Amino acid sequence: MEKRTFLAALAATGMAPALAAPRNGQRGPTLLTVTGAIPKANRARFDPVADQMMFKQKLSFDKAWAFDYGALAALPALTIRPTLEYDGKVHTLSGPLLADVLNAAGVALVDGTRITLRAVDGYAASVTGAQARKQRFIVATHMDGAPMALGGLGPLWAVYDADRVPDMAAKPVAERFGSCPWALYHIDIS
Repeated sequence: MEKRTFLAALAATGMAPALAAPRNGQRGPTLLTVTGAIPKANRARFDPVADQMMFKQKLSFDKAWAFDYGALAALPALTIRPTLEYDGKVHTLSGPLLADVLNAAGVALVDGTRITLRAVDGYAASVTGAQARKQRFIVATHMDGAPMALGGLGPLWAVYDADRVPDMAAKPVAERFGSCPWALYHIDIS
């Protein structure tokens, strides 16, 4: 399915099943779900009806930690200023460190932890705990001071400041962000 068609269908349905609030007192819809090798859960196990997008992407889990916007916004934010491949310009991105998000879900991040970052279109990239810390990945919620919209690069984007990572800054800008899925909605830990 083409990404544009998929996103339009998602918007038309109101995303109600995919964004159902977890059973932990959070008030907003779930924006990010962490699954896999996590020690605690704040939402019910995988439900093939309520978790329709995950079902279509052949995901399943027994326990998960769900974040709404408020839970992500409550974490300390970091601001980065990478040159983006989409227009070749420097943009300001801000949001919590990926390591802090995982810590809030109870994940003890070690160098060998495998972190699979998945976007709403199914695109997935894997990074290690060492890479996430060294490159200072963030879960961006804002670009140039404004919340990122679904249908653009958001509402969440796993990204780092490639301009500040020497081996990545040496690459053409179009080759720097393969490990950075925008429209991030799921993280699997192994």
